[in-house]
Amino acid sequence: MELLIIIIVLALIFDYINGFHDAANSIATIVSTKVLSPLQAVMWAAFFNAVVLILCQNKLLGFEFKVADAVAKIVKTDAIDLYVILAGLVAAIIWNLLTWWFGIPSSSSHTLMGGFAGAAIAKSGFGVLADVGKIYQTIAFIFLAPLIGMIIAYIITVIILHICARTNPSKADKWFRRLQLVSSAAFSLGHGSNDAQKVMGIIAAALLVYKTQTLGMAKDAVSADSWNNVIAIMKDGKQKITHIPTWVEISCFFAIALGTLSGGWKIIKTMGTKITKVTPLEGVAAESAGAITLYATQALGIPVSTTHTITGSIIGVGLSKRLSAVRWGVTINLLWAWILTIPVSGLMGALIFWLTKLFH
Repeated sequence: MELLIIIIVLALIFDYINGFHDAANSIATIVSTKVLSPLQAVMWAAFFNAVVLILCQNKLLGFEFKVADAVAKIVKTDAIDLYVILAGLVAAIIWNLLTWWFGIPSSSSHTLMGGFAGAAIAKSGFGVLADVGKIYQTIAFIFLAPLIGMIIAYIITVIILHICARTNPSKADKWFRRLQLVSSAAFSLGHGSNDAQKVMGIIAAALLVYKTQTLGMAKDAVSADSWNNVIAIMKDGKQKITHIPTWVEISCFFAIALGTLSGGWKIIKTMGTKITKVTPLEGVAAESAGAITLYATQALGIPVSTTHTITGSIIGVGLSKRLSAVRWGVTINLLWAWILTIPVSGLMGALIFWLTKLFH
């Protein structure tokens, strides 16, 4: 029980770190355009990070807990143990703190999945991967998510510029400053829903492992205990998460909102000013494109990186001006960080798991 509690606490710590590490995703453009002050912006984003819990619980506006289920099924839970989950979380926390320290907007989502998968492979080999297709899909969206965001942002920017061609610039700027509040709120909803669910999936997997391995619950039994029916074990021997307790949902969304409220100023600077200069009009386009991409992938249950998505969207608005408007040197450095995140996190997860074996 003690190890399970430690894992849940570490998962929520990761969720908190995810919040301030990825706060830039939600507020970088709105801060760089000076629509809101940094403090106002993080409060705005944190509020919508938390509000999306109600939407997911009631399946409103297309929000559901599909991503949590997808993350929990990355590996076969009957082939791992709590030490695997512990190692994956520690690896993810270390990588997130390192990239935050250096101001690199890497993916917290891919960090978590890489650490988790790496530790599982270290214990049981590559056969532990439950859904290889889902893993290939996740890897593909390292590149597809920013590309989709970039294309949508470019199209939205061109359409807005065409519609507003004859509008008074001062009047248009005033309107887009107001609209940026709406677009940033929409992106914050997508960020909260997508990222908090990944931690929910990890905690659910930990609860499932604890019940089947530590408590020895029979494989033909249906869960009905104090954990509030977190899972059911089907009679064909396959494990399936059928319900995630409300306390897990609330704590995960609260932790990421609290993290966002703390802000991540180094990464905000990179996202808001170093990729390309952003105006309120372009901020609306970038955030709207990012929100559309997140909503679509969330509906399909695809765990994507909000970092990659908004970065691609910011590049898209830069390209709408001219190719040289994008600082490609910064962008290439970000791309390398994205590519390395999963394998590095996976190696760290494996190493940490082997270290824990020495002490238990």
